[in-house]
Amino acid sequence: MPVEPETVVWNTLHAADNLDVLPLLAPGSVDVVYTDPPYNTGNDFAYADRFRDGSHADPHAGRHAAWTAMMRPRLEAVREVLAPHGAVFVSIDDNEAAHLRLLMDEVFGEANFMAQIVVNLNPKGRQLGRGFATSHEYVLAYARHLPSCLVDGSTTDSVDEADFPLSTPDGRRFRYLPLRNTNKKFNPVTAPTLHFPLHGDPETGRVATTEFPGSRPLTPVFGDGRPAVWRWSRPRVDERPDDLECRVIRGRTGERADIFQRDWLHREGGRRKKLRTIWLAEEIGSTDSAVAELKALVGHVFESPKPTGLVRRILATLPDDVLVLDPFAGSGTTGHAVALANLADGGTRRCISINSTEPTRVGSNAHLAGLATVADITRARLAAVAERLGGGLEVVAESPDIR
Repeated sequence: MPVEPETVVWNTLHAADNLDVLPLLAPGSVDVVYTDPPYNTGNDFAYADRFRDGSHADPHAGRHAAWTAMMRPRLEAVREVLAPHGAVFVSIDDNEAAHLRLLMDEVFGEANFMAQIVVNLNPKGRQLGRGFATSHEYVLAYARHLPSCLVDGSTTDSVDEADFPLSTPDGRRFRYLPLRNTNKKFNPVTAPTLHFPLHGDPETGRVATTEFPGSRPLTPVFGDGRPAVWRWSRPRVDERPDDLECRVIRGRTGERADIFQRDWLHREGGRRKKLRTIWLAEEIGSTDSAVAELKALVGHVFESPKPTGLVRRILATLPDDVLVLDPFAGSGTTGHAVALANLADGGTRRCISINSTEPTRVGSNAHLAGLATVADITRARLAAVAERLGGGLEVVAESPDIR
């Protein structure tokens, strides 16, 4: 009888300090990290921390220095477990955004910086306190090694059908793009092999690299009449003549014939568009929607969870079989998002979540709900996710004495 393949467990939770767990993971084994560390919003940053040599952060250091001292060894450990093609995404707010950017430049290298994304998680803006009504946070994105990075910063979700106003008789949507390169950095001097005549007939629309009955030779020019270059080479024109059309247009000097590409809405492989670096709440969710997501599973037991839509947008830039790591797992948003993504596209993503066994605050909603530690919050959510969505859950309770 054939052997049944082992069931892939989507979620694994380590209940322990992340500085203990990260060294236990195989170096280079993780494809992507998303995490939401403490934001350092208190009067003083109080984080009982220890370093690899057993020493502690200086209690008299400034709160930014103490926060940075807490984050540095954890980011260094994250770098060790990231695969060469991997990437790390870290949420942060204005309290430590500048310090985190400098720290990640140091740990991952300035050359591996990908983006500082503005995330509109509170569309109404925070109305408490002085100053402006802040409506955003950030996500800092770095590659482990940018030339090898798997992240594709584009998505099918951001393609707007309204950008393709034309259609063929059989219903295919498209738009016209000039075949000439509109960037004046590219011209017959800088790209001489792309300046050549094409033959076109504006009556029939036909385009070819060689002369044919009814055609006229056309060379690319800018709007002011200066010589330009094509975006396509001769071989590519020969490969895709049906995607080109010769048309008469009105320019600065009157009517003239020019060549255009018919750019299709639905093309082979699926159309993708680069993601912008401002992510709106209506696209990825908000803090309010994140609270509602968590409440539907285990109740209102965490004050500021992230919406699963934020993590799913990050996952959409990567293959569907990645190993995901969240070393500050909080309420378990990342593991929840992995399960939702797998259900949506049949992927086999796996997620390792790490959260400490620090006690929940006495009198808090989590404590009143019987969740004694912050790791218990993560466990409760991921258990509910496994029950409702599938994928299973493996819980590893690490000893706090592991070094």
